[in-house]
Amino acid sequence: MQATIEISMYPLSENYEERVLGFLDAIDQYPAIKRETNGVSTLLFGELTVLFQVLEKEIGKVFSKEEQAAMFVLKIGKGELRYETKW
Repeated sequence: MQATIEISMYPLSENYEERVLGFLDAIDQYPAIKRETNGVSTLLFGELTVLFQVLEKEIGKVFSKEEQAAMFVLKIGKGELRYETKW
Protein backbone atom coordinates (compact mmCIF):
# COMPACT_ATOMS: atom_id res chain seq x y z
CA MET A 1 0.00 0.00 0.00
CA GLN A 2 1.36 3.40 -0.97
CA ALA A 3 1.57 5.99 1.79
CA THR A 4 2.75 9.48 2.61
CA ILE A 5 4.53 10.33 5.85
CA GLU A 6 5.00 13.93 6.86
CA ILE A 7 7.91 14.05 9.28
CA SER A 8 9.53 16.82 11.28
CA MET A 9 12.73 16.33 13.27
CA TYR A 10 13.51 18.56 16.23
CA PRO A 11 17.07 17.97 17.43
CA LEU A 12 17.56 19.10 21.01
CA SER A 13 21.00 20.60 20.41
CA GLU A 14 22.71 23.68 19.06
CA ASN A 15 23.80 22.06 15.78
CA TYR A 16 20.21 21.24 14.83
CA GLU A 17 20.50 22.21 11.15
CA GLU A 18 23.46 19.91 10.57
CA ARG A 19 21.63 17.04 12.28
CA VAL A 20 18.42 17.50 10.27
CA LEU A 21 20.38 17.62 7.00
CA GLY A 22 22.28 14.49 8.03
CA PHE A 23 19.02 12.68 8.73
CA LEU A 24 17.62 13.71 5.34
CA ASP A 25 20.82 12.58 3.61
CA ALA A 26 20.39 9.16 5.26
CA ILE A 27 16.78 8.95 3.99
CA ASP A 28 17.97 9.84 0.48
CA GLN A 29 20.08 6.66 0.41
CA TYR A 30 16.90 4.59 -0.06
CA PRO A 31 15.84 4.69 -3.72
CA ALA A 32 12.36 3.29 -2.96
CA ILE A 33 11.46 6.48 -1.08
CA LYS A 34 10.67 9.81 -2.74
CA ARG A 35 11.23 12.93 -0.63
CA GLU A 36 9.99 16.52 -0.77
CA THR A 37 11.13 19.03 1.83
CA ASN A 38 9.68 22.45 2.63
CA GLY A 39 10.55 24.96 5.34
CA VAL A 40 8.65 23.13 8.07
CA SER A 41 8.60 19.41 7.33
CA THR A 42 9.47 16.66 4.90
CA LEU A 43 7.09 14.47 2.92
CA LEU A 44 8.13 10.87 2.29
CA PHE A 45 6.34 8.82 -0.37
CA GLY A 46 6.56 5.07 -0.85
CA GLU A 47 5.37 1.63 0.18
CA LEU A 48 4.10 1.80 3.77
CA THR A 49 6.15 -1.15 5.04
CA VAL A 50 9.33 0.24 3.43
CA LEU A 51 8.73 3.68 4.93
CA PHE A 52 8.28 2.18 8.40
CA GLN A 53 11.38 -0.03 8.06
CA VAL A 54 13.55 2.90 6.96
CA LEU A 55 12.24 5.23 9.65
CA GLU A 56 12.71 2.58 12.33
CA LYS A 57 16.33 2.17 11.25
CA GLU A 58 17.21 5.85 10.79
CA ILE A 59 15.34 7.18 13.84
CA GLY A 60 16.90 4.34 15.83
CA LYS A 61 20.35 5.59 14.79
CA VAL A 62 19.50 9.05 16.11
CA PHE A 63 18.11 7.69 19.38
CA SER A 64 21.07 5.34 19.93
CA LYS A 65 23.47 8.27 20.33
CA GLU A 66 23.01 9.69 23.82
CA GLU A 67 24.33 13.11 22.85
CA GLN A 68 21.84 13.37 19.99
CA ALA A 69 18.49 13.76 21.73
CA ALA A 70 15.69 14.64 19.32
CA MET A 71 11.94 14.65 18.89
CA PHE A 72 10.13 13.45 15.76
CA VAL A 73 6.58 14.32 14.72
CA LEU A 74 4.89 12.16 12.07
CA LYS A 75 1.61 12.27 10.17
CA ILE A 76 0.72 9.26 8.05
CA GLY A 77 -1.76 9.13 5.19
CA LYS A 78 -2.83 6.57 2.63
CA GLY A 79 -1.67 7.13 -0.94
CA GLU A 80 0.62 9.76 -2.40
CA LEU A 81 -0.65 12.99 -0.89
CA ARG A 82 0.94 16.19 -2.21
CA TYR A 83 0.34 19.82 -1.44
CA GLU A 84 -1.19 21.64 -4.40
CA THR A 85 -0.11 25.19 -5.06
CA LYS A 86 -3.05 27.40 -5.98
CA TRP A 87 -1.25 30.68 -6.65
